[in-house]
Amino acid sequence: MLSQKPFEIPPYLLKKCKQHLAVITAIAGADHPVALESTRHAVHHGLIDPVLVGDKAIINSVAEGLGWDISDYRIVHAPGDDKAPAAAVALARGNEVAALMKGQVHTDALMGAVIDRNLGLRTGRRLSHIFHMTIPERDRVLMITDGAVNIFPNTDTLIHITQNAVDLAHALGNSNPKVALLSGTESIIKSMPSSINANEVVKRANNGEITGATIDGPFAFDNAISPDAAKLKGVNSPVAGYADILVVPNIETGNGLFKMMAYFMSATAAGIVMGAKVPIMLTSRADPAEARVASAALAAIVANKI
Repeated sequence: MLSQKPFEIPPYLLKKCKQHLAVITAIAGADHPVALESTRHAVHHGLIDPVLVGDKAIINSVAEGLGWDISDYRIVHAPGDDKAPAAAVALARGNEVAALMKGQVHTDALMGAVIDRNLGLRTGRRLSHIFHMTIPERDRVLMITDGAVNIFPNTDTLIHITQNAVDLAHALGNSNPKVALLSGTESIIKSMPSSINANEVVKRANNGEITGATIDGPFAFDNAISPDAAKLKGVNSPVAGYADILVVPNIETGNGLFKMMAYFMSATAAGIVMGAKVPIMLTSRADPAEARVASAALAAIVANKI
């Protein structure tokens, strides 16, 4: 870590979750210490009621090693990438669980089961990932999308990505989030395709294809989040300097941006996938416990709004 500040679970997320019962959640690949420890943290905070999916013998052994009594929780024996994702998705499809958490399975395996045309959790919306970023001792929330699922989205996909993030903002209590479409400039330049795409998304949003938000772009990063930078550069927009949601042009931008905030600023990067039948937590072994708990809180809030 380049920042020495400890990570924080955003208090407002935990406060919101106290209004609801724990969400029944399938843990795809619960047969691993990190996955089971993450589950235990989320249970401790009253966020989830887990269904543990994976190798039953290993799950019980790992839980015993952690000193955690899991006798009250359902275990579904479905070991490995070839079985655990499909079993977890089947639970959601059958309305037995209201959220999914990635455990010790590959992301591609889990998302492959989620988007399966016959047995998955598709809706009419494109799936996308949203990072909910908070910095210690600050109240401001900044959401970044999509830094984990969609690699190089076209304008149609950006419409879905944006609406998914707006829906998350609504679930969190922000009824009119400010959305900035990022590029490297505020001008529309043919040699910079991201500026053209951003402009097209804004036009389509203003024509009603995205609802419930104030949307503008293209913006360079500084003018999207800094009122002083926007003022100095003469960028006149209700979004300039005050963006709640940053829609990035490609996965590299979003992935790099959230990791810089995490490592330079100790930002807690909670994250979920939206657009499926249920919210999905894509946790990583490198995530701190605070980010895992915050991700569970996000999913619980969304699940209670669906």
